Amino acid sequence: MAASGPETTSLRYHNKVVIVTGGTKGIGEAIVKVFVKNGARVVFCSKEETASDLEAELRESRPGAAIYVCCDVTKEEDIQYALPYLRKTQGNIINISSLVGVIGQKHAIPYVATKGAVTAMTKAMAVDESRHNVRVNSISPGNIWTPLWEELSSHSTNPEAMILGGKDAQLLGRMGTSEECAKAALYLAAEGTFCTGIDLFLTGGAELNYANKNQQKTHSSIYD
Repeated sequence: MAASGPETTSLRYHNKVVIVTGGTKGIGEAIVKVFVKNGARVVFCSKEETASDLEAELRESRPGAAIYVCCDVTKEEDIQYALPYLRKTQGNIINISSLVGVIGQKHAIPYVATKGAVTAMTKAMAVDESRHNVRVNSISPGNIWTPLWEELSSHSTNPEAMILGGKDAQLLGRMGTSEECAKAALYLAAEGTFCTGIDLFLTGGAELNYANKNQQKTHSSIYD
């Protein structure tokens, strides 16, 4: 039996198994790193053929561990049917949705529809799985600075203006970080043990104040 010193007892997910889909970039990658840092044994997946660089980086990480598995959900043979095991272990599921699934977004009907479905599925699944003591929750981020955001802005006619608009959508006047999303996931998994069926807004207040956000700070400074 391994000794349980301060370095292990302070870890928030020590020796627990975590599966992260879409775990090679952005929010997914941050979730993998945060759980490994907190002692978890993580399997991370994506449809990429290889994730050798990230896997090698995480192999050197402590105190947890991580391994990569290629998974394309359009191929049935690749799908990991984990729910029976989660029922046995009374584990939990965390889905990544989006604020736009609740408030909508222009020119984005398919994306908004899929994220709304994720939120609704989370609640329905929480009801069904409660009899097995499996908790199911979701996180709805606002604007989070990720490689996807960086790529989209780089292809716009005015990248600086697009990024500023993304920041101004939040009351806090900035975008969130992937690590902040990962820490929210860790909270739901490790400490939020009385939470099920919730959709945690991680938005910097983007849904508040009738669409008037950080711009009011700039406008008011004109008259100061």
